[in-house]
Amino acid sequence: MTPEEISLLPYRPCVGIVLINKNKNIFGAQRIDSKTNAWQMPQGGIDDGEKPLNAAFRELEEETGIEAQATSYIDKMDELIPYDLPVELIPKLWKGKYRGQMQQWFLLKFLQNDDLINIKTKHPEFSHWKWMTKEEMLKNIVPFKLNTYQTVFQYFDKHLNS
Repeated sequence: MTPEEISLLPYRPCVGIVLINKNKNIFGAQRIDSKTNAWQMPQGGIDDGEKPLNAAFRELEEETGIEAQATSYIDKMDELIPYDLPVELIPKLWKGKYRGQMQQWFLLKFLQNDDLINIKTKHPEFSHWKWMTKEEMLKNIVPFKLNTYQTVFQYFDKHLNS
């Protein structure tokens, strides 16, 4: 695809979830489809007609096995954050229909024991998971998502550092 063709592609509507535990550590997981250090927080597309918060709860359960009632809602970003995929990934993801994602982020607190977390879901996306500090997450995120994660952590800073 040419840069001009890419610039005409839309962003995929998406949600992201910052899931924290009682120690305010952040859930991070290694992508199953990457041999490189590619950790991320749960995220995923918004289905047609779906409300963003409902999409966040659905994605969280699909990726981690964590049901909505095992969390408490803390906050959300009203600002939508776009990120562009690296050019070489565009034809491989979402059948080349999107240039990246437009994300709305939610902050949730995990209220249960870690043994409820199950990344071996019906369609697994992660190979490993762990609780991380903000600094660890930023050090291990794929470079094209770094600015997004920095913006998200800055927005939720009052909840993550208090």
